[in-house]
Amino acid sequence: MKQTMKMTEGSLADKIFFFALPLAASSILQQLFNSADVAVVGNFAGSNALGAVGANGSVINLLVNTFVGISIGSNVVIATLIGQNKEKKAKQAVHTSMLFAVILGVILMAFGLLIAPQLLRLMATPSNILSLAVLYLRIYFLGVPFIVLYNFEAAILRSRGETRLPLIALSIAGVINVILNLVFVVGLGMSVDGVAYATVISNIFSSLFLLIYLTHDTTITHFTFKQCHIHKDLLLHILKIGIPSGMQGALFSISNVIIQSQLNQFGSYAIAGSAAALNFEILSYYFFEGFGQAAITFVGQNYGAGKMDRCHQVLKYCWMEASVVTIVSTILFVAFARPLVSIFSSDPHVLDYAVRRMYILITFEILNMSIEILSGAMRGFGYAIVPTLVAVFGICVSRIIWVFTIAKMIHSYEVLLYCYPVSWLLTSIASLIAYKYLTRKLV
Repeated sequence: MKQTMKMTEGSLADKIFFFALPLAASSILQQLFNSADVAVVGNFAGSNALGAVGANGSVINLLVNTFVGISIGSNVVIATLIGQNKEKKAKQAVHTSMLFAVILGVILMAFGLLIAPQLLRLMATPSNILSLAVLYLRIYFLGVPFIVLYNFEAAILRSRGETRLPLIALSIAGVINVILNLVFVVGLGMSVDGVAYATVISNIFSSLFLLIYLTHDTTITHFTFKQCHIHKDLLLHILKIGIPSGMQGALFSISNVIIQSQLNQFGSYAIAGSAAALNFEILSYYFFEGFGQAAITFVGQNYGAGKMDRCHQVLKYCWMEASVVTIVSTILFVAFARPLVSIFSSDPHVLDYAVRRMYILITFEILNMSIEILSGAMRGFGYAIVPTLVAVFGICVSRIIWVFTIAKMIHSYEVLLYCYPVSWLLTSIASLIAYKYLTRKLV
């Protein structure tokens, strides 16, 4: 059985690093291109357009986190089958995943186009930017089927250790996105609709790029339309892992939507400043997110091969390597906060809100990193519900409680934002306890 990376044998530290590096680079590159959207809008379309894009940030994160979470089910199932040398089942899982991704994407697109205005009104989006925000979100939903398909394609490739192809796809798509941003907004005078259309077109490219590769792939993840079929047992197994993971991402984002609705009360400057700062928060997350994905895949294959001690080694190396990159990125982002956010806006009020947010959130990202690594390892063992429950109570519930108690008593922008580091601290402690319990149970 041909395989890109032998995860069940040999050294781990270097393999984990070179597996996680393209993943991190892919996500960082994607965010940099998304940041280009914000920069073009902020500099060429004005603060209202920037605020409209920013008002959609939590909704889009909700969608993307859900897609990525559900696709983790495919990653774990296929990686485990590879570790068990079950080639036929692994191929069936690949085709089940691809067909399910298309069906899910089309359903979500139709639903999103219908509810976009109601959703943004529910979030208390200011009236002066509501129409622009609805326009952006509706166009974005047109590309949702391709975003879902891309995430499942990338998960399939990760299951056998291939992380470079998604990076190549995103690199080319990102260049297309930036060029189209400039053409539509600067050249044609469009506003949020221009960057939205650019995003949709670039997502179409990245998903089709990986689709063409998979149809020509000579390994276990080869895809052919003739074999496209939903295998019920494999789909249920994928959903058993993927739905709790997707729910975790969704619940994270739902709590962020609630926070965004409260943040909207501080006005359009606060919304625009938060939108600018969010770019660096997401970048900071992506620096270590690749190691969380590495934990899922490496633990999945080694657990499938019955190598429990090696699974613990995977967690150790993922945590150590992720800690180094997180600390370095935190220092850089905090030290250069103001010049970095000035890329997106020159308005001093917007910059003030952006810097204040960066100081509070990015400083504590190492807590968020610990959650990602521990959750990834638990999912690699096939335990998807436990990290989801930990996240629901540790992050989502604690943030909602904070918003409607502490933040209500002390109506302050900073106090509202402190719900993030407090929830990370609670959840990282709970995640460590859960991991210890589950691994002892497995032994």
